[in-house]
Amino acid sequence: MKLASRVAHLTPSMTLAIAAKAKALKAEGVDICGFGAGEPDFDTPPHICEAAIQAIRDGHTHYGPVAGMPALREAIASKLAEENGLPYTPEQVMVSNGGKQTLFNAAMALLEPGDEVILPAPYWLSYPEMATLAGAESVVVPTSEANGFKLTPEQLKGAITPRSKLLILTSPSNPTGTMYAREELEAIAEIVVERDLYVISDEIYEKLVYDGATATSIGSLGAEIFARTILSSGFAKAYAMTGWRLGYLAGPLELIRATTAIQSHSTSNVCSFAQYGALAAYTSPESEPAVAKMRDTFDRRRHVMHDGLVSIPGITCVKPQGAFYLFPNISGTGLKSLAFCDRLLEEQQVAAVPGIAFGADDHIRLSYATDLETIEQGLFRLRAFMEPLV
Repeated sequence: MKLASRVAHLTPSMTLAIAAKAKALKAEGVDICGFGAGEPDFDTPPHICEAAIQAIRDGHTHYGPVAGMPALREAIASKLAEENGLPYTPEQVMVSNGGKQTLFNAAMALLEPGDEVILPAPYWLSYPEMATLAGAESVVVPTSEANGFKLTPEQLKGAITPRSKLLILTSPSNPTGTMYAREELEAIAEIVVERDLYVISDEIYEKLVYDGATATSIGSLGAEIFARTILSSGFAKAYAMTGWRLGYLAGPLELIRATTAIQSHSTSNVCSFAQYGALAAYTSPESEPAVAKMRDTFDRRRHVMHDGLVSIPGITCVKPQGAFYLFPNISGTGLKSLAFCDRLLEEQQVAAVPGIAFGADDHIRLSYATDLETIEQGLFRLRAFMEPLV
């Protein structure tokens, strides 16, 4: 069969591949310490589940508006205005089947052959693939561990060409947990406006930040950058709703109309009764305590895992400010990330994700979205694995 050329350039998800291999070993009875998960290990809070169940009982099981039910779009717009300082109207919001679809829709609506997308590395592994599917080219800008994996204004300026159209920025980051400070975003925003770019701000982890910090939305820094910001977010990470597949995009009205048209010819509306769960997540007074409880648990795990990692000879690791990942440097072993992760899984039954999937081959990604017992056992095994290598 002769497939479309665009498919030949795609790279299968390494996170899913590692997870599949680990699950296969676990099914065989092997004791696996799994740190590959990109999802909370908590159940969805009960009040969110009950809202969806009640919606089913009330008959909300039919087709709905492609861009999302009006009440949910209004709740999202209110949340963005009150919490993030982003004055979007409900008409500037589109609900989709997860944050990944929002990004795909935006790429399809905004990019075309010849365009360049600036990607600070490490990046979330699907960004370059989405650019490829849209016919655009990714310009990868490696960031420095010494700088906390943050794109500097000088690096951004150096990456811009006449073909540059879009910057994709993630804060807090997957895979590093890095979060940009307000003044850092102000410097980037100034360049985006000056050089006539657009920026996709992926803020899916905004509520999972630590040490009393608050995530800043780049679009909140002024009218000019707001007009050039496309915000992608959703309910999966903060509310433990990964399987619900609920994300949203907010941006210029013309773009949202275009992404809605694209969605109308692909998946159409999001699951109707699931949207009532999302509405409860954003409107119920029970939500913030539930999120805070999960965040506090993640924070304890963050400290334990980071302290354990930096105590292992041959490993360095930036302490994350958000999300639930660490991105340790394993270059001291002389192994590249894929070989490191393969051997770690085979020899010590520890599942990690190779950093090459995120554009950083001297690192691996470890998720602390798992229990403390697994974290402590995994650190013990990782130390044993590292001893003969350094």
